[in-house]
Amino acid sequence: MHKRVLVTGGAGFIGSHLCERLLARGDEVLCVDNFFTGTRANVAHLLGHPMFELMRHDVTFPLYVEVDEIYNLACPASPIHYQFDPVQTTKTSVHGAINMLGLAKRVRAKILQASTSEVYGDPGVHPQPEGYWGNVNPIGPRSCYDEGKRCAETLFFDYWRQHRVRIKVARIFNTYGPRMHPNDGRVVSNFIVQALKGEPITIYGEGLQTRSFCFVDDLVEGLMRLMATEDAVTGPVNLGNPGEFTMLQLAEAVIELTGSASQLQFLPLPQDDPRQRQPDIAKAAAELGWAPTVPLREGLKRTIDYFDALLSAGRAQAIAAD
Repeated sequence: MHKRVLVTGGAGFIGSHLCERLLARGDEVLCVDNFFTGTRANVAHLLGHPMFELMRHDVTFPLYVEVDEIYNLACPASPIHYQFDPVQTTKTSVHGAINMLGLAKRVRAKILQASTSEVYGDPGVHPQPEGYWGNVNPIGPRSCYDEGKRCAETLFFDYWRQHRVRIKVARIFNTYGPRMHPNDGRVVSNFIVQALKGEPITIYGEGLQTRSFCFVDDLVEGLMRLMATEDAVTGPVNLGNPGEFTMLQLAEAVIELTGSASQLQFLPLPQDDPRQRQPDIAKAAAELGWAPTVPLREGLKRTIDYFDALLSAGRAQAIAAD
């Protein structure tokens, strides 16, 4: 029997891919988004689907619907977007979590929180296991997102302990793929767009800081597997690709795959930028039977094709203005 599933932030990069997968499985999907960073273009191809519904709504306000499962993905996730209105970013994480948990409690739905590797801050442990409490600056320019997500996790576990709400918490590491926002300021989209335009590729610091890049299809599979687990499995569970690459290595791969003549441009390192980020995914392997399968070069090719088509059609400007 199909489920009625609510996806907040469903018109965003990850959310739109999740909506697709849920529909393909036969579920009824209610996609909720306020279109701050999500775009209608991401779900335009789903609007004619008889099991898909799109609702404009901000999760900082209560929502009254009947659903079986909730994926709470609503929150700007790139520094450029979450620092644009930091107070609203914190409200989205905290008030949004309270409202969605309240909904889950009322209708007895299972609810998954899309948390983030940013809860680990600039980690003193490498790679980062779920038991590591993190090294986060509570008053820095990234705090609206980092601490907002940490507080959301607190709320989820308190609702679980106090009200027995069935929760799942996923800590998402760097994810990339088609439908990333072209101006989101994240490294994969930055490098690809700059390379395709023949502009200098901007690298912060010496480019030796590392990240781990998970292709969006792998990430969505992990989210759905986590939601499908028994109630005793709450997380938090790291979801990401443990392959670790420096910014220089990523830039070189993008230049090679695009055939670009772009040169590297080195800029000062932003405040509180983590030096290392790599997930320990032993828990995901053990509890979900999950591991990423898409190699970085293959995922980059598919992402480059998306941005190439976007730029060729002049749609990047339209999306940026949406």
